Amino acid sequence: MPTKSTTASPAKAVDALALLMADHKAVKALFKEYEKLVKSDAIDEQKEALVDNVCVELALHARVEEEIFYSAVRAATDDDDMLDEAEVEHATLKDLIAQLQEMLPYEKLYDAKVKVLSEYVEHHVREEEDEMFPKVRAFDLDLPALGRQMQARKETLKVEFGLADADAPPPARAKGANGSKRPTKSPIG
Repeated sequence: MPTKSTTASPAKAVDALALLMADHKAVKALFKEYEKLVKSDAIDEQKEALVDNVCVELALHARVEEEIFYSAVRAATDDDDMLDEAEVEHATLKDLIAQLQEMLPYEKLYDAKVKVLSEYVEHHVREEEDEMFPKVRAFDLDLPALGRQMQARKETLKVEFGLADADAPPPARAKGANGSKRPTKSPIG
């Protein structure tokens, strides 16, 4: 159940904060959709497809945020604590994503891990939007230029990982030797 891309077209200028908030909103919607699937006793393939989509969206978002946004903010401020905490939170998110990508929906703790990932993302988003972003607005950053750079990088990553078509499902996962599924390629960096 793939979703449309959350980024605006490259020709349309979107500032970096608006781009990040659009990603946040899109992922929140995916988590709500997952909750509905769990309550409706959806088939495992539906849950798996949705979680694959969540994981890919989060991984792309984190890569772009770390490589471009956090780097630019770090250069504009001496508040390393704020960015260090954000990067540690990303590491935890990536770990949960990796765990989910190796699991099947019927396995014990799958739904619990998705729930914890959702709650962790919610916490991280709240900190960014309520604490970090207001500080960033006060910095001398060209947010539209930064947004264009972030959009370009996200599109490059999508092509690199076979996700260039926003309507295409995430890459197929092959079964490993132990029967678990592992991503063939993942934007988790």
